[in-house]
Amino acid sequence: MRSGNWCRAVLAEDWRNGGFGIYIHWPFCASKCPYCDFNSHVAAEIDESRWVRAYLSELDRYAERLPERVLTSVFFGGGTPSLMAPETVAAVMERIRHHWPVRNDFEVTLEANPGSVEAGRFRGYAQAGVNRVSMGVQALNDDDLRRLGRLHSVKEALSAFDVARGQFDRVSFDLIYARQDQTLIGWKAELKQALALAVDHLSLYQLTIEPGTAFGDRYDRGRLKGLPDEDLSADMYQATQAICEDAGLGAYEVSNHARAGSESRHNLIYWRYGDYIGIGPGAHGRVTIGGERFATETPLMPGAWLNMAEAGNGENLCRAVSPRDQAEEFLMMGLRLREGVDLERYTRLCGEAPDAQVLNHLETIGMIKREGQIVRVTEGGRMVLNAVIKEFLSG
Repeated sequence: MRSGNWCRAVLAEDWRNGGFGIYIHWPFCASKCPYCDFNSHVAAEIDESRWVRAYLSELDRYAERLPERVLTSVFFGGGTPSLMAPETVAAVMERIRHHWPVRNDFEVTLEANPGSVEAGRFRGYAQAGVNRVSMGVQALNDDDLRRLGRLHSVKEALSAFDVARGQFDRVSFDLIYARQDQTLIGWKAELKQALALAVDHLSLYQLTIEPGTAFGDRYDRGRLKGLPDEDLSADMYQATQAICEDAGLGAYEVSNHARAGSESRHNLIYWRYGDYIGIGPGAHGRVTIGGERFATETPLMPGAWLNMAEAGNGENLCRAVSPRDQAEEFLMMGLRLREGVDLERYTRLCGEAPDAQVLNHLETIGMIKREGQIVRVTEGGRMVLNAVIKEFLSG
């Protein structure tokens, strides 16, 4: 058996394999998209000065708990962070730099809607320290944008993209496919149009119908027509991989494609199972303190989180994550990456090696490949990734 002190020492340093980041959640949107199950809210009035003070208070609290860390990235997510005043972003970034040194390749990402109002703030965000923008374009078809509840047009999206490229060295955008009445030919043409914009990163998501969303309600009542069947969805996924690979934007993660060196450094922290602070309503975190990794959560409702943060602590949960659970989380995140996972790291986290029979079975049926201690999911395995992970953990 390993001693408790040895185990704590190993776990205390494990986060370094993934890095250290900060996630700031801005919960407000101009409208709620019917497919969205993120923690987002529409509000008539927002006292942004209160939000600034709450964010800064939480940063101060975390700085006391996590000193002497070198910061890899900051991510402003939402909601729609491009509705924030650039001065808010600047205040948050100033406080972050006050508390933590940053890496030479420090990444600061802000999610943005590609409307003209948001694009008008891009220069201010760049001056505040943002060096990467992720734009929620979602479709390059006006009819489908309306179906998805988006407030921008294709023309506005392309214009905002041009503005962003003039302000930021790194610009990414999202598209949703497997939409209502979408054909394989139509999706291929749309994807090639996106790639022709010479982007270095694309996030390409299959439309999923989530419970509790407007689309989920319509689907349950049989009113969401034209969704592709499993075969067509699989064909769209395979076409996506092939077209992006040919264009030099291979899938470094299940839904994320990038040129070499342009991967999202912040999201890699999650997938490589590093440490990250989660600040704002509904934000989650994983932080290692004193040799233990803790899972943190915050209240979903903006008012509840704001009141708690102003009172001195925006968390409503901070629990220790067991070594076994850490190993499982590491596996579930890491197998999403093309680079795969290191079985030695899994063993260090878990305290025991994965089941050899399960690994042999998954390799025999073509779901994984092994190269020494590195395990990667095959292209076929990616299409049924959840089943592969479940099988892996069953051992």
